[in-house]
Amino acid sequence: MKTHEFSTTFTVKQTPRQVFDAINDVRGWWSGEVEGETGKLGDEFTYRVEGVHYSRQRITETVPGRKIVWHVLEAHLDFVKDKSEWKGTDIVFEIARRGTKTEVRFTHKGLAPAFECYETCSNAWGMLVNGNLRRLIATGKPQPSPWGQAA
Repeated sequence: MKTHEFSTTFTVKQTPRQVFDAINDVRGWWSGEVEGETGKLGDEFTYRVEGVHYSRQRITETVPGRKIVWHVLEAHLDFVKDKSEWKGTDIVFEIARRGTKTEVRFTHKGLAPAFECYETCSNAWGMLVNGNLRRLIATGKPQPSPWGQAA
């Protein structure tokens, strides 16, 4: 079976609401330059790392304590031939209580292994989601870039 997404899951001791709030604090974990609002349905924001990545997302679904979906409206990845590989994809955060812990499932739907950026992008998402986002949830403190750039 071919997959057309990248997904990763982790659990934390914080509540689903704390997880939801941390995900919406995009500047606190997605290293790079974030412009725009990131907390409610219909908000649009851009993400940029100069010379590497630009994308514009719209929040298309938000269920407090349960789910957040961003739809990628524009994308320009400087390190691949098809600069717009992310355009039209969805970035999904699903939150669920599992006993005394909260599970976070991150999925970038449409980020297919056939994409040139799949390996680089999935490695980056792994560091950002399993590293920065997870630490933001656990500590409540914004996280620095895993690449040593100012967030």
